[in-house]
Amino acid sequence: MGTSEPAIVVDGLQKSFGDTVALRDVTFHVGAGEVLGLLGPNGAGKTTTVNILSTLVRPDGGHASVAGYDVDSEAASVRRSIMLTGQYAALDDMLTGRENLVMFGRLLGLRKGVAMERATALIGEFDLVAAADRRVSTYSGGMRRRIDIACGLVVRPEVVFLDEPTTGLDPRSRQGVWDLVAGFKKQGITTLLTTQYLEEADALSDRIVVIDHGTVIAEGTADELKARTGGSYCEVVPLNMRDIPAIVAALGNLLPPDFRGAISGESDRVAVPAPDGAKTLAEALRRLDSANIDLVDIALRRPSLDDVFLSLTGHSTAPGEAS
Repeated sequence: MGTSEPAIVVDGLQKSFGDTVALRDVTFHVGAGEVLGLLGPNGAGKTTTVNILSTLVRPDGGHASVAGYDVDSEAASVRRSIMLTGQYAALDDMLTGRENLVMFGRLLGLRKGVAMERATALIGEFDLVAAADRRVSTYSGGMRRRIDIACGLVVRPEVVFLDEPTTGLDPRSRQGVWDLVAGFKKQGITTLLTTQYLEEADALSDRIVVIDHGTVIAEGTADELKARTGGSYCEVVPLNMRDIPAIVAALGNLLPPDFRGAISGESDRVAVPAPDGAKTLAEALRRLDSANIDLVDIALRRPSLDDVFLSLTGHSTAPGEAS
């Protein structure tokens, strides 16, 4: 595969399971060395897409290629080019971490000595030296995930599929997976990441594709998607809710007429559109100070990826992905 060619091409993928339509004309591409976040609510079609791209499921229509190979007609070549890690580590619990790594190396065609050398290198790289010769059944969730990913890297892949790799992990273990993704990028490995954690996609992805009901509904960088939801705003929280009308009066023309009328009597804060960013914040603070209004907080904020997701799909993500 040439470096100028996309590492993943998805063109009009369609897939149904009985009467249930899982994918409807899904189209996107991933550049070589890029990290793409695939987001969507439960049942959106994310895992079905990954299963097709990793040759576990055949599409009903459309075309897809991975590392330059057609997922349907060149499935064996695709499988030699990828690493797939799902939500649950596919390991032999009766073997040690080292034995699992050597076993994967042998299955991938490495000579025994080479497989053992590669296992030792990965054990060090993934901070598993102290646990290398313990049975995997004794590993924590984070350790299992690390050894699982290490097994997929015994032979360097061109493309990595991470299907919700941090589900169920504690924050420290999740950060470890984040570091691994950053390492893939430095090595030029293309990564497709599905996740139910929006901050994860925001932190790791070069671009994001949002899929809902089997259809791509948005695509772009995190900043581009946030811009679609709205620009920056200044959030003002008074010490006393009764000061809300006084805040509205003090801010004056910083609040557009329709915006001022939308503030209810039960509001405990005021959001001010901030097209000029910090300048708007400074001017709002000056006016409120002149009006002697005591505040709990005033800050410049941007729409989060959660806001984007909610505005695009009408609902938020939730645990227990079954797409």
